Amino acid sequence: MSEISQLSPQPVWQFFDQICSIPHPSKHEEQLAQHIIQFAQGEGLEVRRDEVGNVFIKKPATPGMEDRKGVVLQAHIDMVPQKNEDTDHDFLQDPIQPFIDGEWVTAKGTTLGADNGMGMAACLAVLAAKDVEHGPLEVLLTIDEEAGMTGAFGLKEGWLEGDILLNTDSEQEGEVYMGCAGGVDGAITVDVAREDASAEHQAVKLVLKGLKGGHSGCDIHTGRGNANKLLGRFLFSHAEELGLRLASFTGGSLRNAIPREANAVVTLPAANVDKLNSLFSHYQELLTAELGRVETDITLFTEQAELPANVFAAADQTRLLAVLNACPNGVIRMSDDIAGVVETSLNVGVITTEEDKVTILCLIRSLIDSGRSNVEGMLKAVANLAGAQCEFSGAYPGWKPDADSEVMKLFRETYNDIYGRTPNIMVIHAGLECGLFKEPYPNMDMISFGPTIKFPHSPDEKVQIETVALFWEQMVAILKNIPVKA
Repeated sequence: MSEISQLSPQPVWQFFDQICSIPHPSKHEEQLAQHIIQFAQGEGLEVRRDEVGNVFIKKPATPGMEDRKGVVLQAHIDMVPQKNEDTDHDFLQDPIQPFIDGEWVTAKGTTLGADNGMGMAACLAVLAAKDVEHGPLEVLLTIDEEAGMTGAFGLKEGWLEGDILLNTDSEQEGEVYMGCAGGVDGAITVDVAREDASAEHQAVKLVLKGLKGGHSGCDIHTGRGNANKLLGRFLFSHAEELGLRLASFTGGSLRNAIPREANAVVTLPAANVDKLNSLFSHYQELLTAELGRVETDITLFTEQAELPANVFAAADQTRLLAVLNACPNGVIRMSDDIAGVVETSLNVGVITTEEDKVTILCLIRSLIDSGRSNVEGMLKAVANLAGAQCEFSGAYPGWKPDADSEVMKLFRETYNDIYGRTPNIMVIHAGLECGLFKEPYPNMDMISFGPTIKFPHSPDEKVQIETVALFWEQMVAILKNIPVKA
């Protein structure tokens, strides 16, 4: 056990420490799921799984509270696997290494997995507790939330019995969420023919790194740089004058994380290499002037590369760079109804190169369906103009706020009783699973809350220690105060 297991409240931190010790990146959660199942069975609790692999655990009501409304505590099992380039870590084999850094807990060179491991730890702590009062209780742990919401999509009618769902996937203590954005994945595919690389050319690798990255919903409004867009901008601006021929472009690793790094292998006449290095150095100065208040560690450099066998045909290279430079990115529109909340956004998340095509993966988010459709149209238009293909998949609905929510009222009153102030009632520009849960369970009353987590989906992720105790205190109080079922 690591040093974090001694933090308070100890049951929550001990479970989180166990979670960190078991690899569980998206689509590889089975080892952790089995660990949780064994724990629940050891506690004598009823455990089930559905067809997609979600885990359901049921705990009887505390004596005397059998007449309360049923509550579902919900978290997702998977975590986003991101690491610094100089960190040697295999997310399929190696444990996360959490450590205390002042008022925060963070991890050594990787994402921490507090999103949503801290919420999951609190759910498990309730299951293990003998002194937490509650009515009929269920815990729902979904799979693959970060890479496609497979578990939420697969949830069917009849598996849950509760009247109220408490989602633990929010990331700011003092805020309680009652709505979220929907989204859809977009993929632009640019077909590329190849031709032999010139033997008179020299190969160079262009590297852009050191950006902060982050969550493509929660952090999209912060003005952080997108490595894919920034490197594409340079290539679009200077490919012709330098005689650059592109062999590959790679950037980002997840469509829901703002890309921190990108690189491209190019060939060019040897006589132009010094000019390329000068322009790339000047471009770093330009980006530092533009983004330096936000991106404090932006780094650009070139390195010699092995001459590739072939490069993109000139016309296809022109089409690709035009698509990448014209593709919208970032905040598209702020909400008119909810001050300070992004309504619609787009993240150009991942670019991959294969022998005959380049694929650009994007994630569109919007609080309203028409906003999502509008950005889908933008991507289609860019692709059509360039003779590329554009397809959409994995659409998921937003979570429409319910002004009459009984559990929201209960949370607000309970929070005020404990702290003498009311929480901020929010709508988040990120994809919580609640919107999908509403389809099979339209009458279930839902809210989302959690501790303060900064920089999720990046190696800078950290959770504020003090707020974990507050989060736990709120959960215990809400469970105790759940009303009688009519």
